[in-house]
Amino acid sequence: MSELDTPLLARPIGGGIRFDRAAAAVGRQAGAIVPLLALVVAWEAASRSGIVTPFLLPPISAVLERVWQDVLSGELAVNLGLTLFRSLVGFAIAGAGGVVLGILMTRQRLIRWFFDPIVSVGFPMPKIAFLPIFMLWLGLYDVSKISMAVFNAIFPVITATIAAAEGVDRQLLWSARSLGASERQLLREIILPAALPQILTGLQVALPISMIVMIVTEMLMGGQGLGGAMIAASRFADSPGVFAGIVEIAIAGLCLVKGISVLRRHLLAWHQEAQEPTTV
Repeated sequence: MSELDTPLLARPIGGGIRFDRAAAAVGRQAGAIVPLLALVVAWEAASRSGIVTPFLLPPISAVLERVWQDVLSGELAVNLGLTLFRSLVGFAIAGAGGVVLGILMTRQRLIRWFFDPIVSVGFPMPKIAFLPIFMLWLGLYDVSKISMAVFNAIFPVITATIAAAEGVDRQLLWSARSLGASERQLLREIILPAALPQILTGLQVALPISMIVMIVTEMLMGGQGLGGAMIAASRFADSPGVFAGIVEIAIAGLCLVKGISVLRRHLLAWHQEAQEPTTV
């Protein structure tokens, strides 16, 4: 009997499931793009219609032209490179320090006793208020800017690491100890793998914070960088330059967020959250 003679309900459904998943993925991507396109069209229409003046809201076409000019002149590469360098260095220091401190706070009572009040007070505090102090202590250059990023981004990592390490199944720890596992083996083989998903969530929160704080810091301190370029444009009433900075920051932030999402999927390829749901 040929495949055409096989009843429809008796045929394999694996190919249909894969097609449905691909169609759903395409639909999700289209659903994410449509609102952005609608915003761009509304922006251009509002600016061209005269509802607002071009100074208050320059056309998106003029803004994109300004972005292209920044690309050709090399200004975008310099400013974007400096902002990303400072943000990523601050994020890396905050990530490494936050994970280590969070693990130590769950394993050492003395460290928990000392740092727990500091984390409890510092986490909800608007830490950008410390910027004048960092400027007085560290000056107006990269050290103070990176330090501000670290100071703001480390708290989400610490709290996520503490919650993740404390949420590890105690029976796993007891079983490993009964089999003779050392503290180092417990940490490497059980605690860190079990806590990794929530730690990565804390890092996903810390990365945009690092970027946001860096932009604000550059705006207030001045100098080169995306934030400094936006403030310089605003001082000369360069409206397209200000909005070009917003577009550049938005694209850079989107790339960073997507990048860490890809890294998360790669690191958690073994984890349940990375497994595709089945329908059979």
